[in-house]
Amino acid sequence: MEWKKLLCDDRVRSYKSNSSVDLRTEYEKDYHRIIGSASFRRLQDKTQVFPLDNSDFVRTRLTHSLEVSSFAKSLGQNIGRGILREGKDAGFLPEYQGYICDILQCAGLLHDIGNPPFGHFGETAIRDWFKGRLAEIRYEREDKSIQPLSEILLPQMQGDFCYFEGNTQALRLVAKLHYLVDEHGMNLTKALLGTIIKYPGSSLEIKKTRHTKHKKMGYYYAERELFADLQGSLGTHGSRHPLSFVLEAADDIAYKTADIEDAVKKGCLSYGQLERELKNYGDKLGKGKKDTFDKLAGSLREKYERALGRGLQRPESNAIQNWVVYVQGWMINAATESFLQNYDALMDGSYGAQGEDLFTGTDGEAMMDALGDIAYRYAFQITPILKLEIAAQRILDFLLDAFVDAVLYFDTGRELAEVQKKIMALVSDNYIAVYRQFAGRVDESAQTPQAKEAEKLYLRLLLVTDHVCGMTDSHAKRLYQELNGIGYLDV
Repeated sequence: MEWKKLLCDDRVRSYKSNSSVDLRTEYEKDYHRIIGSASFRRLQDKTQVFPLDNSDFVRTRLTHSLEVSSFAKSLGQNIGRGILREGKDAGFLPEYQGYICDILQCAGLLHDIGNPPFGHFGETAIRDWFKGRLAEIRYEREDKSIQPLSEILLPQMQGDFCYFEGNTQALRLVAKLHYLVDEHGMNLTKALLGTIIKYPGSSLEIKKTRHTKHKKMGYYYAERELFADLQGSLGTHGSRHPLSFVLEAADDIAYKTADIEDAVKKGCLSYGQLERELKNYGDKLGKGKKDTFDKLAGSLREKYERALGRGLQRPESNAIQNWVVYVQGWMINAATESFLQNYDALMDGSYGAQGEDLFTGTDGEAMMDALGDIAYRYAFQITPILKLEIAAQRILDFLLDAFVDAVLYFDTGRELAEVQKKIMALVSDNYIAVYRQFAGRVDESAQTPQAKEAEKLYLRLLLVTDHVCGMTDSHAKRLYQELNGIGYLDV
């Protein structure tokens, strides 16, 4: 791979701008398109860890995305400077340093934009619904035969739902669903679109191997042509864009440290418990790692004693907040060094074959594992979170039941029941416009009538996941209550 192609600033729909007036780079224009979008604003009411939380402190997807954006830009600055300083690549021009910072800053804002309500549990709920329903829901075809959806949809179409992934939805959202001008969505630069594709493969390519790119899917069947275009323009050809590794590292730094800080603020984890956990991890991992964890525990203690000396009312909280900032800087340095050390493998596409990320083999690897485990045990497995996740499952199951039932025969010429018409009236006009745009192309294609029918059915099911993923936590909860008459019909 070469940077000249990896930093491709073309867009799927080209346009002419007055360069004498607008002096921004194409990547800077991307930033303003993202910031001004309704999809980005909706992240303020989407879960990071604690669904429907009333606290002003704990993270939402919006604040998390802003943090990831900041860390990604910092990593880009360090890495770009390191490539130039060490002469890693004669093809990496000085101006590229600024370009990768802008791309990573934008990618950080976008990386969770496709997530459904209720965080990662929402993704699981959607997957489970389709795994259980595709073989159960029977559909009457145009020839009057009746078949389950699992026998009508192509394997990749089924996989798109059964392996549903918020990261994949992000590509679809920004490339199509933000329907302001046309079906090209935000029409972002190809370099940015390539960077947010975390797993460069389809649902058919998910394998039980260690390779990073086979872990999950990166694009839907509906975006297969877009994906092929991006691969050709960027020169990645089935490999991850190198900046995707950087974005992943920024995300890991942000959520692993934030989960600890939020758990403390929520009273799930105390200062003493965190200090003890760090020391215990050092004892379990042996001499080399023990020194690292002892240093981290010592840093936490030092910040606590400093807070005590300042006479703060909550020295434990202050110490942890300061310690989190220290750890974030430490991890940024670890990821930077790893990128530079593994530069050749990252650029030839071989990095990740054994599941590596930018923390593999560094002190940051053990620290990431420790923080993830601590957060899981102290924050994710507490009774309030478990109850909220069960409630989220019921909400999403109900919404998917209602909207899939309504959409099955939508736009087929078959008369819908009155309640189905009312449910379809709740679906975003933008999403319906996108559906009609691409359903029309299916009609114009050279496929057999049966293949056209299957693909349009697939697009209608995507219309449901598009609509549900566009909901905030509060909207999904409120709609569930209203459609069930809970509180809505009170007098």
